[in-house]
Amino acid sequence: MDATSQGKSDETSIRYEGWRIVGVCFVLATFGWALGFYGQSVYLAELQRVHGWPASTIATATTFFYLVGALLVAFVSEAMRALGPRNTLLAGVGMLGVATLLLGQITAPWQLYAVNVLLAFGWAGTSLGAITNTLGMWFDKKRGMAISLALNGASFGGIVGVPLLVAASNAFGFAGATMAAVGAMLLLLVPVIILFVGHPPHRTTIGNVAAADAPSSTRIRAQAMRDVAFLTVAVAFALGLFAQVGFIVHLISFLDPVIGRERAAAAISLMTVMAVVGRVLFSTVIDRLNQRMAAAFSFVSQGVALVIVINFHNDALIFLACALFGFSVGNLITLPALIVQREFDPRSFGVLVSLITSVTQVTYAFGPGIVGWLRDISGSYSVPFYSCMALQMMAAVMIMVRGRAVKL
Repeated sequence: MDATSQGKSDETSIRYEGWRIVGVCFVLATFGWALGFYGQSVYLAELQRVHGWPASTIATATTFFYLVGALLVAFVSEAMRALGPRNTLLAGVGMLGVATLLLGQITAPWQLYAVNVLLAFGWAGTSLGAITNTLGMWFDKKRGMAISLALNGASFGGIVGVPLLVAASNAFGFAGATMAAVGAMLLLLVPVIILFVGHPPHRTTIGNVAAADAPSSTRIRAQAMRDVAFLTVAVAFALGLFAQVGFIVHLISFLDPVIGRERAAAAISLMTVMAVVGRVLFSTVIDRLNQRMAAAFSFVSQGVALVIVINFHNDALIFLACALFGFSVGNLITLPALIVQREFDPRSFGVLVSLITSVTQVTYAFGPGIVGWLRDISGSYSVPFYSCMALQMMAAVMIMVRGRAVKL
């Protein structure tokens, strides 16, 4: 094999075609998280401003969006198998675009629920399940690095996408902002998906053989839900992400009377930046680490950060705690797929990753609401944040229970 051919098939080579797919998935994650995940906070504020609807009505629709999306993401692997990665990603982008446009046109609360169903389809086709399944077709040895690098787009969507969406709403109105955002997404994403997302190399090597005797998705899910090795991963990350999302959503409300709104916003920005730093640093070594131990370390570090935030109102310590917490934010999203890759039958990778994503999303959808409920009952954030800390510690213990991987 000559150097050019080897570069095209070797995951360690800069010429390997899979790295172009990583770039596509980075842009996909940027728009998926900006319009599907982080964008929910913008939609709440804008829909309340434009229509005067109660915040509770819009927030309930947001929870509905997360729950529907969680159910749909469990079937992303089947969509990939039936349609192929290119068509699945294009369908996801299309539905995300149509739903975002419709958000700027709705006139009644019931329409928001209907649009959120379509938005959930788009979210499922452009977020974690779609990205990990796509990259899993191109990468094996460097899958951890590929997924970590691509999912930096999620953080980028929060850092850049949301401020731009807010600025566009101020300049053009909410309807104009949604049109501008969708136009940018289609202009940037559709051509690169069509050009670069072709047939994965594994289909021409071991893929056809594996597909021939692969168990059904239903059988994989049924056996996984009875398997200790899988359940400790799914439940641990469900607890950890419940605590993570609940804490982040309420952090500005907690910090505002402590250090002021401007510094609270700066603390959130620092946390987001550290999420990128943590994911990039981990991507260089994650394929060589004990990934369950890395997950336990991430849970414990976030628990320690919560203790500092609750007990110390010193600006420097709060910023340090937010940086410590943020370092693991991205890795808690990446690690489940890497553990599944290492410990389970390769034929079950797509189904199991989609199933874990579904379980964790259903769980963390209730995080902000329950944290707020505990805060209202107790009169402060100490009880809910200590509860989140306890969940992180439980997750750290649970993830170290390996059990025996399912045999298909």
